[in-house]
Amino acid sequence: MYKPKILIVEDDPAITNLLRTTLDTQEYQYHTAKNGAGALLEAVSYNADVIILDLGLPDMDGVDIIHKIRTWSSVPIIVVSARSEDADKVSALDAGADDYLTKPFSIDELLARLRVALRRSRSDETAPQGESVYHNGELSIDYAAGCAYLNGEELHLTPIEYKLLCVLAKNTGKVLTHNYILKEVWGSAWASDMPSLRVFMATLRKKIEKKTSSPQYIQTHIGIGYRMIRK
Repeated sequence: MYKPKILIVEDDPAITNLLRTTLDTQEYQYHTAKNGAGALLEAVSYNADVIILDLGLPDMDGVDIIHKIRTWSSVPIIVVSARSEDADKVSALDAGADDYLTKPFSIDELLARLRVALRRSRSDETAPQGESVYHNGELSIDYAAGCAYLNGEELHLTPIEYKLLCVLAKNTGKVLTHNYILKEVWGSAWASDMPSLRVFMATLRKKIEKKTSSPQYIQTHIGIGYRMIRK
């Protein structure tokens, strides 16, 4: 049976030991690195399924590591950092991180986020090239036809709503920052477009969510962005 491979990048010995013990209990394989140089070397040679990354490393900022890895790999990266400001989270996610946990963190939550990242990694590997239909619970998108469906019935979406839905769907499980979405949908990240994003997201939710008060598909990350939830 295949055991997922995790790369831990952390310079605090206590947290490294905690993560190692946790991964041992789940029978995951893992390598560790305690600085940026070691992280990049392991990222190239170890071929991890997921990277758990601290931002505050002694020789390099974690955001720079994310930028470097993203030039050649789409491996899921979960940031685990003491930095709790929204600006730090947005910076890491904009650089290409898939998820962000703030220290101190719950082991159960970390494992849940890790399972999500592993599922996304496997689905990316096994998805047929040129896949033209997206399925997620009762929601489906026929990219070739430019149509979306809920429970088999076509959704009547505006062009902007459809583009928003596609951007979220193609990044299912990943937190997308406001800036990223604005660039993908409107071609800019101007703060003045934020009201438009909120309006179109609200109208899109009304069309795909049974209850907008308890969303099943689109999750809001306050001050950061949105995530398409895998059903």
